[in-house]
Amino acid sequence: MTNYEKELGVLKKDLEKAKSLKYKAEARLEQLNKQQEEIIEELKELGVNPNELDEEIEKLTKEINDLFKQANEMLPKDILEKK
Repeated sequence: MTNYEKELGVLKKDLEKAKSLKYKAEARLEQLNKQQEEIIEELKELGVNPNELDEEIEKLTKEINDLFKQANEMLPKDILEKK
């Protein structure tokens, strides 16, 4: 076998590997796009605009912190400190 044949064989093998990687990447991209669409639909069902997600997270975080603060304020500190 000549050098050209050997090089051609290597190129063919590399091309097949590249094609395989491309198909896998395309399939993964399609899967991720579908997953993204599902998440966006779930957000819409929850009444959250995907473009306002950061604001919604901040709002919910503040609400959680406020509820924890309120719960702590309602605990009878004088009784708990006598322990």
